[in-house]
Amino acid sequence: MNRLRRPTARRRLARLASAPPTRRRPSPAKVGAVATAAATAVIVDGWWGVALAVPAAAVAYRVIGRLEPAEVKRMRLREESEAPICADLLAAALLAGAPVDVAVHGVAEALGGPLRERLTTVGRSLRLGAEPVEAWNHLAGMPGGDRIAAAAVRSSASGAALAGALTRLADDLRADRAVALEAAARRAGVLIVLPLGLCFLPAFILAGLVPVIVAILGDVL
Repeated sequence: MNRLRRPTARRRLARLASAPPTRRRPSPAKVGAVATAAATAVIVDGWWGVALAVPAAAVAYRVIGRLEPAEVKRMRLREESEAPICADLLAAALLAGAPVDVAVHGVAEALGGPLRERLTTVGRSLRLGAEPVEAWNHLAGMPGGDRIAAAAVRSSASGAALAGALTRLADDLRADRAVALEAAARRAGVLIVLPLGLCFLPAFILAGLVPVIVAILGDVL
């Protein structure tokens, strides 16, 4: 039996050794830095293009590196858009007479997505007898989650009706989201102009200011 197993083990090791190594994709920051350096060198001729390519690449690397990953941004935006709906559904379930943990589980099943896991954990914690602060803390970190948790904790401590607080909170979250979207639209108009400025500013300096400075220095010297 051992003789029969050894060739099999050796063949497995050989396959593992010959397996191609997994390639890591270059980060968007590195790709953007290289592209910025190449574009700067092409737009600005001569040694000035090479000299400006390095700082331009460094700036692009830092700016792109600070950008939020696409998947994280997608989940954050979905949670932000569903937070008012979550508050409304919780309020409706509570007004219908459902206990808090049952209402939370029902809303989790209705919404799905990234909120489902958070709300399911909250409902399970409440059903197992966890303190409200500990149970609702699972909503921390999501847009509007801290405010929903704070309203629920205040209701459990003071005995005030949670449904009314959640209804008002849903309206506030929608208003805040509308203001944020309007601010983002205004900011997008400014950001669109920045790449054009970065492209034309070096050319303007070299074509407009440098000849004047060289001419003045030539007359003086």
